[in-house]
Amino acid sequence: MRRRALLAAPLMAAPAAAQGAAVDLLLVLAVDASGSIDADEFALQREGIAEALSHPAVLAAIRSKPRGAIGVAMVEWGSPGGAATVVDWMRVADAAGAAAAAGAMRDAPRSRQSFNAIGDAILHAAQLIAAAPWAAGERTIDVSGDGPDMRSRLPAPEARDLAVAQGITINGLAIEAGSAWRDGVLAAAYERGVIGGPGAFVLRAEDRRDFARAMRAKLIREIAGDVRGTTG
Repeated sequence: MRRRALLAAPLMAAPAAAQGAAVDLLLVLAVDASGSIDADEFALQREGIAEALSHPAVLAAIRSKPRGAIGVAMVEWGSPGGAATVVDWMRVADAAGAAAAAGAMRDAPRSRQSFNAIGDAILHAAQLIAAAPWAAGERTIDVSGDGPDMRSRLPAPEARDLAVAQGITINGLAIEAGSAWRDGVLAAAYERGVIGGPGAFVLRAEDRRDFARAMRAKLIREIAGDVRGTTG
């Protein structure tokens, strides 16, 4: 119990005071960098994120919101307790801002990770949201990965419940590249143990090369608030 309380404590802090104009959404992209992701697969993920974030349809979704701006950051996860912020908060309100964020997320050095500790990644991302420099009515953690939670210090369902209690929605992108996780098996595991909050959903990428398409669809849905069920 004490272990859980210590891990959960940072989530109880009030969000940081806004230091600039408010944004519509605070979005943390929590990306799998564990040992199952080789260099080529890692590059595909990074390129997919950059492509999705700067896509005209994603920019249109941002412009459709009342403030026309989002805050985005990227976290890499894997090692128990080792989730790392590789790109801190960046404001995206136009093509130039999207290009800057996309470039930062494509080119950031890879963190050192192992195993699959999704619960710890959720806690880290929630702490990042609590410390964001802008206020936002919507706060989302976007977990993408090719396997389920395995080695978290705090299991993913418990971390999810703590984050949801703070008004954060957690969505999932299941990369079903391994034979053990294909045909919706990984997506179902994410539904049970990762996602949570109003309108939470899971999308599937059939393989690594499908990642950019799935990430783009996910961003549009998260930003525009288009909720149409739990899987896709």
